[in-house]
Amino acid sequence: MAFRTASTSRFAVLLLLVAASRSADAAFSPALSTAARSSAPGNSLPFVTPRKCESGGGRWLSSVVGMAGHPGGSAAMADAPPATGFIDTELRGAAMRLHTRKQAPKEGQAEEKAPRSAEPYVTKHEDYLAFLVDSQAVYQAFEDVVEQLPEMAPFRNTGLERTGPLEIDIEFMVKEYGLERPDVGPMGAGYAEEVRRIANEGTVPELMCHYYNHYFAHTAGGRMIGKRMAALLLNKKTLEFYKWDGDINEIKVRVKDDIEKMADSWTREEKDECVDATAATFRYGGGMNSLLSGGASPH
Repeated sequence: MAFRTASTSRFAVLLLLVAASRSADAAFSPALSTAARSSAPGNSLPFVTPRKCESGGGRWLSSVVGMAGHPGGSAAMADAPPATGFIDTELRGAAMRLHTRKQAPKEGQAEEKAPRSAEPYVTKHEDYLAFLVDSQAVYQAFEDVVEQLPEMAPFRNTGLERTGPLEIDIEFMVKEYGLERPDVGPMGAGYAEEVRRIANEGTVPELMCHYYNHYFAHTAGGRMIGKRMAALLLNKKTLEFYKWDGDINEIKVRVKDDIEKMADSWTREEKDECVDATAATFRYGGGMNSLLSGGASPH
């Protein structure tokens, strides 16, 4: 059942903007020092600030005013060392160019899109369940291809895996709210198929761009979406999807280091292949998030 209150309407708009602002963590931000990493909430969670529209009957809009961990986006980054490495320079640059000026004032280049509807969509339990089911299909595809390809061996059993936790959450949603488990929808099936296609063609740099964006985005903006969904639909219950065994920041550092080692062995052409896949990762990720916003994909 949808809860049509003022606060949930505000959240629905927030959700669209968070989805639009997704990047692979501030994973594309310069590496944080130990002190900065521990002081940055959620290790570079994007944040949004609501502001009331001057007209429109008190309707609330939201502006993405910054992303903690991006250059200039957090006080915690003041003493961070200059960006180095393939992730913090080339991949991050490609991601930031796909943001709008509102989302990334200094680096954003994407065009602003007009709101799809004057009335914000209010997410329902059924929407969230469909999102979880589709997400599980995509994560299963990633986990399968990581096992399939010898080059992806360093990324087996990292602690980032999500299919098990998602199964727990899907079963909870079905039992708790009397829902029928849906089949995997077009968004999840399409992205899972794309992941497998890339792996079958053996284009590891392209696959790594998808892997990195998808997993690291979930540890950042995805956690914010989970928190908002918990407040909206689940009486503030945190799903297993948003929990990890161990310190997630330490897990991310280890995985990031392994990606950097892999990228060090790539040719210039292979690095370009990885960077060039960034737009597709945003498009597929936006499609997945659209399941929570009435089909309104930001990409």
